[in-house]
Amino acid sequence: MGGNTFGQLFRVSTWGESHGAAIGAVVDGCPPCLPLSEADIQPDLDRRRPGQSRLVSQRKESDTVRILSGVFEGKTLGTPISLLIPNEDMRPGDYREMQEKYRPSHADYTYEAKYGVRDWRGGGRTSARETAGRVAAGAIARKLLAERHGVEIVAWVGKVGRIVAECDVEKVTRAEVDRTPIRCPDLVVAERMIAAVEAARKEGNSLGGAVVCAVRGCPPGWGEPVFDRLEADLARAAMSLPASKGFEIGSGFAGTDLTGLEHNDEFYMDGDRVRTRTNRSGGVQGGISNGETIYFRVAFKPTATILRSQQTVSAGREETTIEGRGRHDPCVLPRAVPMVEAMAALVLADHALRQDAVKPR
Repeated sequence: MGGNTFGQLFRVSTWGESHGAAIGAVVDGCPPCLPLSEADIQPDLDRRRPGQSRLVSQRKESDTVRILSGVFEGKTLGTPISLLIPNEDMRPGDYREMQEKYRPSHADYTYEAKYGVRDWRGGGRTSARETAGRVAAGAIARKLLAERHGVEIVAWVGKVGRIVAECDVEKVTRAEVDRTPIRCPDLVVAERMIAAVEAARKEGNSLGGAVVCAVRGCPPGWGEPVFDRLEADLARAAMSLPASKGFEIGSGFAGTDLTGLEHNDEFYMDGDRVRTRTNRSGGVQGGISNGETIYFRVAFKPTATILRSQQTVSAGREETTIEGRGRHDPCVLPRAVPMVEAMAALVLADHALRQDAVKPR
């Protein structure tokens, strides 16, 4: 009930509203003795926070995280880890009109239909601000995966509007991703993307696109039949993010253009390791990782809040108009990159623990 907890063995519950006192998360199930401090978490939050460039919301938040429990003398205890991120730049007055009017393509109407009440200050819990808790929790999962399993997760912006970057999922690094504020590793394409976002912002409009995520070093055997297939859990995680509208793994929809002979990933022996010559499966077969790089794409719609007049309906069920106000991203993609990485890390950390519980000794 409630839908605020994610995972089975590595479990995360997020809490807080966009313009409340704070937001945060509780991580339960993290194994003991993992070295951990705020310094391990803060870099991922810095990549997600607003105000970091002209391409994103200008809300000024430091997103400074505090660990309240679950860590002692620099190591995890195996007990719940509570994470607190204070809200610092709340301006609920910017949303006063939204108290009486439903914003197009937002969750104002649906939340009110479900609960009979809603927090109209920036969307409350439906705001992307909620994802700060996920990113903080994902940083813990990322460290667990890197230190105990050698798994690396890198995401980047692969598409803005109709501008597409073709990047090698085996080679892109986080340093390359962070060279530009749009977080596209192809510098030439990145400049075109930046220009498109700036043009949309000046017009009071917004753009969507897609984030590509690569998981390298995942061993074979992670994933559960049949409802908890690895790609199914990755899809659920990605589609739980605000503004997400699509998910595909490996060849995705493009794979439907191929025949079985063209699409199949043939096996071969690389020393004592079973490998595939191609990776159209995206590193997952039968819902279980095969040891190849896992790669997937997440589609994000254009930001719903635009600074243009639109038709809508009031809470009193009268037709009216509304114009977006406040501080919003003209394109969610740059800040979605650490969000996608975080959700991938949470899924993989959970499946790593589940595999540890069942694998032969």
